[in-house]
Amino acid sequence: MKKRAKKVLEEEEGLCCCEYVNRRGERSHVAACCCDCEDLDDACDRFLKREPQKPESLSQVAEVVTDRIRVPWLWGGARKLELSIIPPLILLPALLHLAAVHFMLGLVVLTALPGLVLWYYYFTHRKKGRTLFFLSLALFSLAYMYYLFITEVLPRGDVGLLQVVVVSVGVVLTLLALIHTKREPGIVRPNQEAVHSTVTYYTPLADKDPSLNGGRQDVTMTVSSRMGSWEQAEVEMKESSQKNWCTVCRVVRPPRAGHCRICGVCVLRLDHHCVWINSCVGQANHRSFLLTLGLFLLTSLYGISLVLQSVCPRQNLLTALLYCPGVYNQYSTALCFTCAWYSSIVTGGLLHLLLVQVINVSYNVTEREARIALREKTARSAFWGLVVDTGVYSRGFRDNWSEFMTMGDKLSPPSPADLV
Repeated sequence: MKKRAKKVLEEEEGLCCCEYVNRRGERSHVAACCCDCEDLDDACDRFLKREPQKPESLSQVAEVVTDRIRVPWLWGGARKLELSIIPPLILLPALLHLAAVHFMLGLVVLTALPGLVLWYYYFTHRKKGRTLFFLSLALFSLAYMYYLFITEVLPRGDVGLLQVVVVSVGVVLTLLALIHTKREPGIVRPNQEAVHSTVTYYTPLADKDPSLNGGRQDVTMTVSSRMGSWEQAEVEMKESSQKNWCTVCRVVRPPRAGHCRICGVCVLRLDHHCVWINSCVGQANHRSFLLTLGLFLLTSLYGISLVLQSVCPRQNLLTALLYCPGVYNQYSTALCFTCAWYSSIVTGGLLHLLLVQVINVSYNVTEREARIALREKTARSAFWGLVVDTGVYSRGFRDNWSEFMTMGDKLSPPSPADLV
């Protein structure tokens, strides 16, 4: 295994910009993307002969196509291109330009687009697979709206230089906050310094998996458990270990930590897996996640107001989205008006997400804890489930927010021993 990995590494170091090592460990070239595809040939032969396809044929063809679509790269050979980032780059401009042709087309497109996104979300969420579709859609929407603002709204002369600078600074700050949010959510790693004392059992306890730790089990004992009898301590440790032990990550999860089946890791104070950033939201990045939402909403609302003032100068901002006579007389104004509507839909969805997050922080409950409590009927809910109070960790509005604002400071960087 080591020799094979070393051989692949040596091959990658000697690759030119258009070469790569395919999924079979063979050296290949991007120009040969249509050559020697036995899986595709077999599927086409069966289709032409009207024979039934093999159950695994389509998945094999998809794997081959995904592996062969590469982008030339100067260092380490051609890089694999994630196919899920391509549809937003094509569909979003096409649909927005189509919606700007006529009022009825705009109504159909702006109604169907959120429905398609929600359908794809539930489709991928059911499979628990990672996808860059939503992150690509979010980033390209932000970039494309800014591009149209510069190329379509600014030349009209209704927007000043200071307003352009404010929008530009808002976009840059939003991207910086997003980069900080994606760094790490706070992955649970073994930490031996937090162990008060350890008793090693060389025979497995009852109802335990003897394969854990090679037949050994390390049981953490606190000061309070030492004061009781050894039998009571053993029962408590068994229950705690069974409840908090993650069989996938092979770590003992601290309180409020959870395992994300999409990312495949355990996260401290796991709130939820956000598809829009393609990462989990946990103890380390929850504050920056709220900051990203806030910066985006402020920038988006300000940009929408500037666009509506430009294309509907005679209308009030509160009614311009609903009634703007003559906006479809020119294609340029219709496109700006359509983009304002699209941005309003996105802003409304993220505003709801921010509202839910603020309410959860005020009650000191995570989204994961709220869903579990509602499923088990152990929480009080109000306003159609918008407010969920589990009553477990809440210490009052002020203390809850104080804990939230300082929880990221309690994390220490992982040591080399923890990463082994």
